[in-house]
Amino acid sequence: MSNSNLLKGVILVGLGASSYGMLATFVKLAYNEKFTTAEVTTAQFAYGIIGILLILAFQKPKKDNKEIKPTKKHILQLMLAGTSLGLTSVFYYLCVNYIDVSIAIVLLMQSVWIGVFLEWFLEKKTPSIQKIIAVIIVLIGTILATNILNSEVAIDWRGIVFGLLAAASFTTTMFTANKIAVGVNNAKRSLYMLLGGAVVIAIFTLISQHTPFNFEIFYKWGILVALFGTIIPPILMNAGFPITGIGLGSIVSSLELPVSVSMAFFILNEEVIFSQWFGIILIIAAIVIMNLKWSKKH
Repeated sequence: MSNSNLLKGVILVGLGASSYGMLATFVKLAYNEKFTTAEVTTAQFAYGIIGILLILAFQKPKKDNKEIKPTKKHILQLMLAGTSLGLTSVFYYLCVNYIDVSIAIVLLMQSVWIGVFLEWFLEKKTPSIQKIIAVIIVLIGTILATNILNSEVAIDWRGIVFGLLAAASFTTTMFTANKIAVGVNNAKRSLYMLLGGAVVIAIFTLISQHTPFNFEIFYKWGILVALFGTIIPPILMNAGFPITGIGLGSIVSSLELPVSVSMAFFILNEEVIFSQWFGIILIIAAIVIMNLKWSKKH
């Protein structure tokens, strides 16, 4: 593989991860205008589904088309996997509602060690020493990055619970998405997963929305949230990961963490002290350590 092609893959994954990193700040700004979690998630998934449908409408079939036509079983499996995608958005946005974005993203990154335990539990793969060390570093980094040792800082326990639930559901999404209907067109896979997530969002909206739905969300923040949370990242990362490979791609995708914290620092004026930045660096280092063996192949 040429260096220019590898660089292209790194840029695609990096831009996709950075888009994800900007997402929570837009959600927080929507909250500042009194929009609810139900309104934000509804707009995101509605625009996301429309965006993917437009991509499919203009997508030209490849000459050497080896894609698998989705069966009813594939569609059902992808929609079920998509429910965890919907739950991730709900839990993460609820988390952002209660605590700072710079802390919420750190809690979401706990998917790193949750993934290791899920793999151990479901696939009976005993974690290597390398992964165990990485998990320990992630936990140390999390303690520093959330500034939880500072007794003067009060973190709403609801934010912590929702953040960890978001990490767990995000891990489930990644775990299932990489194993279900792999040969099906990426845009179609995204569409069916979004439809599954939309069912969760619809149920959540019916349960939680106690005031009249504010449709202004669709032209104020809905498009931005959908672009940076549902449309751009999957397209860029699905294009970049086959070039970089899982190991290097995972390392590059950790850019989501510093981008999210930087956005919170510069746009939302959240306070981020030195020890928190150091904790963030530790978490990124842990992701590098976890994938170092694979990335050496490149």
